[in-house]
Amino acid sequence: MVKAKSCVSLGLPVFNGEKYLEQALDSILAQTYKDFELIISDNASTDKTQQICLKYAAKHNQIRYYRNKENIGASNNFNRVFLLSTGEYFKWCTHDDVLAPEYLQKCVYVLDNDSSIILCHSRTACIEEKGVVVADYDDRTLNKITSWKPHERFGDLISQRNTCWEIMGVIRASSLRKTLLHGDYIDADRNLLAEIGLMGRIYELPEHLFFRRNHPKSYTSTYYSKYIMVRDYRNQLAWWAGNKRRTQILLPHWKNFLEFFRSVNRVQLKFSERFLCYREIVRWFLNNGWKLMKWDLVNELKLWRIKLNYTWARRD
Repeated sequence: MVKAKSCVSLGLPVFNGEKYLEQALDSILAQTYKDFELIISDNASTDKTQQICLKYAAKHNQIRYYRNKENIGASNNFNRVFLLSTGEYFKWCTHDDVLAPEYLQKCVYVLDNDSSIILCHSRTACIEEKGVVVADYDDRTLNKITSWKPHERFGDLISQRNTCWEIMGVIRASSLRKTLLHGDYIDADRNLLAEIGLMGRIYELPEHLFFRRNHPKSYTSTYYSKYIMVRDYRNQLAWWAGNKRRTQILLPHWKNFLEFFRSVNRVQLKFSERFLCYREIVRWFLNNGWKLMKWDLVNELKLWRIKLNYTWARRD
């Protein structure tokens, strides 16, 4: 007998996640909604991640564990768990965040009962290292993601700078397959979410059912400290694309800007909506985008100046 496909596929890409991985897995296995599979892709971890995953996989037939021979970069690993999935719906998970037990059940209910909604997520709360809730993200201004107009959803999503948690929601797999998935560039998740928003409506559950863990080794803490005056984007790019991808000049916000246009061109839209989406990109540029793109240029010049001074100092 052929095993029926699970309704929801959960994809968990992980690299050296031993400290919080068990808490993440326990929160997934404690879901009140049980019709799911969990695909784990270990990105050549060097800690106890493999042992933890094998222990859980041996006890739970819902878990499929894979291990990469080498680190292929976060983007490729995120994409890999989706490509290995079989469910009607898909959700990315991380090794350090946790879900409330009713998260999946409530998201699936929304998607099952409204075909116009392409992605469902909940409100997000912030937990510290020990799992205690310390804050929430209710001060954001995502007011138009449920709009019937693609350009309004798109404009709402590209205007956000500090949070992108909706990409961790439950997504219709058929729609996600129409995208290029995560690109191997910085903040590719933001571009992917904006493209998803072009395809359909996004719904946010009013409860806090997704808990993002803030800790010293998290991606945000590592690469977005407000005290960093000059940022070497090459290290950040290595996180996304792996060590094999290092370029001489990096202008990440310019890349995001160009990808906004490419998303609008890829998605099937009416001519009038496509034009209005272009207008939203221009609005993004005039409101804040030009500052970010200017920062890219200034940052790159500072970085090259530091490297040049260091080179001359070594020669002396």
